[in-house]
Amino acid sequence: MALLLDLANIVGGFLLAIALLTSLPRVGGDLGRFAGRISGYAWIVGVVALVAGGYFFLMHLISGPHVFHFEVVGILVGLALLWDRLRGRQASTESGDTGAASGVGLLLAVFGLIAIVVGIQGLFTPDG
Repeated sequence: MALLLDLANIVGGFLLAIALLTSLPRVGGDLGRFAGRISGYAWIVGVVALVAGGYFFLMHLISGPHVFHFEVVGILVGLALLWDRLRGRQASTESGDTGAASGVGLLLAVFGLIAIVVGIQGLFTPDG
């Protein structure tokens, strides 16, 4: 279950940070195409992140030593990926750009990078 949380943090962070990652020279186009292929499954990653993060959050809140940042980031990644579905609206693209240059798009992209780092950290952190 911990592996699911870590992988959901990494993949969800990648999907959130793709607006910034596409601006990387030489690899940005390839990352953008890959993200385009897996973006249809973003809601599944969001559900996995919410369930796994919520499970560990409740488990560590009730009986564990303390709540870890892995769970909090997982819950936030799940909420960010499912936000449009939870509100019942489509994502708005009124300005025509990717939205990563400023505002909420930049905030989500930076949070995505943080989620990738937290997911990688979770892979190397012992569970016991």
